[in-house]
Amino acid sequence: MSRTILTILIWVGVVGLGVGFGGGVFEKLTAQVATVPGSENERALDLRERAGGPAGQHLTVVVTGGADAGPALEAARTMPGVTEVAPPLPSADGQAVLTDITLTAEATEAQAGAVAERIRAAAPGRITVAGGPLTNTEFGMQAQSDVQRAEIFTLPVVLILLIVVFGGLVAGLMPLMVALAGTGATFGILYLGSFVTDISVYAIQVATMLSMGLAVDYGLLLISRYRSELAQTADRDEALRRAVAKAGRTIAVTGLTVAASLLGLTVFPDAFLRSMGLAGAGVVVVDMLAVLTLLPAVLRLVGGRIKPARAAAGAGVFGRLAHAVQRRPLLVTVVTAAGVLLLAVPSLHLRLTNSDARALPATTETRKQYDVLAAHFPDLVGPDAIAAVVRSPAGAAATADFAARVRSVPGVSTVEVVPVSADVSVVRATPAHQPWTAGGRATLQAVRDLPAPFEVLVAGDAARLVDYRAMLAEYGPWAALVVLVATFALLALFTRSVLLPVKAVLTSLLSIAAAFGAIVWVFQDGHLASWFGTGRLDAVDLTVPVLVAAIAFGLSVDYEVFLLARIRERYLQSADAREAVAVGLQQTGRIVTSAALLLVVVFAGFLLGGFAPIKEIGLGLVVAIVLDATVVRMLLVPATMTLLGRANWWPSRPPAAPSTVDRELVAAG
Repeated sequence: MSRTILTILIWVGVVGLGVGFGGGVFEKLTAQVATVPGSENERALDLRERAGGPAGQHLTVVVTGGADAGPALEAARTMPGVTEVAPPLPSADGQAVLTDITLTAEATEAQAGAVAERIRAAAPGRITVAGGPLTNTEFGMQAQSDVQRAEIFTLPVVLILLIVVFGGLVAGLMPLMVALAGTGATFGILYLGSFVTDISVYAIQVATMLSMGLAVDYGLLLISRYRSELAQTADRDEALRRAVAKAGRTIAVTGLTVAASLLGLTVFPDAFLRSMGLAGAGVVVVDMLAVLTLLPAVLRLVGGRIKPARAAAGAGVFGRLAHAVQRRPLLVTVVTAAGVLLLAVPSLHLRLTNSDARALPATTETRKQYDVLAAHFPDLVGPDAIAAVVRSPAGAAATADFAARVRSVPGVSTVEVVPVSADVSVVRATPAHQPWTAGGRATLQAVRDLPAPFEVLVAGDAARLVDYRAMLAEYGPWAALVVLVATFALLALFTRSVLLPVKAVLTSLLSIAAAFGAIVWVFQDGHLASWFGTGRLDAVDLTVPVLVAAIAFGLSVDYEVFLLARIRERYLQSADAREAVAVGLQQTGRIVTSAALLLVVVFAGFLLGGFAPIKEIGLGLVVAIVLDATVVRMLLVPATMTLLGRANWWPSRPPAAPSTVDRELVAAG
């Protein structure tokens, strides 16, 4: 008992240290998303800043309905942080007036907010003020509030489901205890990681949600096994020892596999993806260790309040499903795989983009202004300018010659030269095509390919998008290699098989492809988008696919290991490959579906927010989990394993057939 108390006290200390010491990470978080250090876009921005000092920030004021904002704009001239208020620009239809306000580079969000409030007060509802620090803050705050709202909504629902699934309040609260331990300790991991790389503000929320989901997964597996062992012995300590011995190996393998999947994100130079990988892998490992050490210690103290599992009557619903699949395994394999691939078809025209104001809900100030600009100043909501930063004076003949060649590039409508310093200027080109289109990428590349007698670095939305896509193309294969090699090695050691790891990877990729198809069909193409509180966005946020793929792959392999552990255990007992599949599915079907249901609730909370990228992640993970836990795990896996038979376990030698007495004991057990 003293060892039990010591284990609990150690975990209390770890969590306390993680929360207390790791709380410093909140002061070091960054809201930057999808940046590639050292890319041409970043080098262009750096040259622009070094040449002309930090660029000023801008607020855009749009007045409609004939409101008089003149006095408020005049008053804004003298407010802290304001350097210039441009003359009003009327719209072509005469229904709106636009004014640009320049702030100092050092102006804070609070100063910008004070300016905005002063102007809006002149005519509430008819003046919108957005841009600069206000819009940047609005994007970040919307994403954070969406995830926090999801947590508030899902926590009580998850708690109720935990009590139902685990069969009691005490057992239901245990995964929450593990989740809290995992989250608290992960704060410390992220704080240490902040000395090596930037930590995204979104990593905290993702770590919290993952901690909850994986604590449920692993806790459900261990407690279910504990209840099963209680049905075999009245000695609770012995039942706990058996449960940890049998389920612990499965939990360790799946935890390491999921962690490896998320660690693949740390290969990318983007701080957002790297911190997501660090946070995700950290919380997986901590949750795994908590379930293997803290949870057994708590079970020793309160395990007497957990009831043994009831003996199953008959084959059970999952066993009957397995036998039905095994009667037509080839047909089930073909139909199931074809159905999932059909869902994945929309992903073939996936387009990536930098999210614009349309990603925000209609109630936000930035989105309101976007809608007003689209109605009265449509030219201002077109593609962002391509900014070529050149080491040449604005008035030089060479600069003028370069600007003329930029003007001749197909897809460029207007060009202007903006001086920055004595030897640096910016050639701004207005493209005709959006950055995510083939035309937009071609225009950018044509500008970048133009010869010049001086250094030219091209920035802008299109440049950022192209540079990010290039980064994904360069580092993506290495990230995939890390994940696939680690997954294959761990599963091969676990199953003593070569074919089963390959099958696990292929079936997981099916679920991910279908998830991408759903994201594209809803958000990019606009089908049923109104159901999710948005409209057609024409492209998917460029951070979504990698993040969804990493998390979904890890969770998919998670369920695969749960299933294979029981199948292998039965196969070693009975030497009957076909029967082992049916029994394994029967024994894990409820665990997998229950865990999936709880995770679906957790990630469905993302769909309740207003920020499109968060919704995209939520929908992708919900679709991937539902398909994987039902269609793939319950139909495709047993069908393919039935077709392969004993070949599933190659190159392992098949176990010796049990004696008649052994068969009777197996049947009884």
